[in-house]
Amino acid sequence: MITRAGWGLAAFSVLVYAVGAPFGYAQAAVLAVAGLAAVGAGALWTLMGASLEVRREVTPVKVTRGEPAIAVLHVRNAGRWRRSGLVARDTCRDTTVTVEVPALAGNTARTVSYRLPTRRRGETPVGPLLLDRGDPFGLARRSVAYGRADLLLVRPRTVPLPPLRAGRQRHLDGLASRSAPAGTSSFNGLREYVIGDDLRHVHWRSTARTGILMVKELTDVNLPATVTVLDTRTSSYEGDDEFELAVDVAASAACAVTRDRFPVRVFTGAGELVHVRGGAGEDEEVLDRLALVELSDAAEPPARALRQAGAGGALVLVSGTYAALAGAAAVRRRFDQVVFVRVGAASPGGVPQAAGVTVIEVGDLGELAALWPR
Repeated sequence: MITRAGWGLAAFSVLVYAVGAPFGYAQAAVLAVAGLAAVGAGALWTLMGASLEVRREVTPVKVTRGEPAIAVLHVRNAGRWRRSGLVARDTCRDTTVTVEVPALAGNTARTVSYRLPTRRRGETPVGPLLLDRGDPFGLARRSVAYGRADLLLVRPRTVPLPPLRAGRQRHLDGLASRSAPAGTSSFNGLREYVIGDDLRHVHWRSTARTGILMVKELTDVNLPATVTVLDTRTSSYEGDDEFELAVDVAASAACAVTRDRFPVRVFTGAGELVHVRGGAGEDEEVLDRLALVELSDAAEPPARALRQAGAGGALVLVSGTYAALAGAAAVRRRFDQVVFVRVGAASPGGVPQAAGVTVIEVGDLGELAALWPR
């Protein structure tokens, strides 16, 4: 397409001819023709096929909100002629990222990288990538799409927290789940033998196949699960920033449990979001699910999730309003420990109290670790 400079030159050329032609100035016609010819040549330059090979990759494909995600752009000029004036435009949600590609001689390649915005949590489409190719004088430009859109998953932020009391007993030599009674244990996977493991748990078939002594890892199926309930009603928050903080708090509470190898259930206003038994890598699933949670006018109040959660273990309820505190207080006898976290600006009336419930008020994620019960 013709750029603003191209249209300006064309208009100027027409104006010169219109003013000079009635007076018989031949120079006016020459200048007008030259200007229009330059614009036409620029348009033809961009329409000519360019032997460009373009590839873009996003790394990493999963990132914590606010942390850097990088797009790496590889451009190769497979033709014989020098190519300049290349500008890449990538779209990430509602943001357009523009980066200039250095001039490419024939049969040469360049790699450029640029940062993608990760302020908003969720599944973020990146692209499609547009490569703008202009003529040497900037009179015309052509945009060509390359490849397809990639997906970048922006997860909630977390801070390390100690797990809550949930009726769990611990031993000096490890977790209680590894020495669970035979009648309450369930197979949870295989791992390499370490000194001190019970030889009765050796998995001989895997040992023979791999040549490495492997043992069965058992999980106590009767371990009480920690329940995390996230209020997703639009009316419970002042804005998106408050809700993002609430998701970060819920993710921190849930991951504190899974990283300690114990079960956790996460509920939202749409019902149960995820239920993991606890173990290596299962915090990844929790983060992936929470990355997609959104506010909804039709979300159910937390009381409905509390009715589905059963009893036992610990309960964490996260909301942007103290109106949800009554629900946590009503079920406090069903859990070993109940924590209510209200996110947002400090309440003018102070932090309310509820018997049997630890009430926390946080304005940013950094405050959570300092106020978290131990």
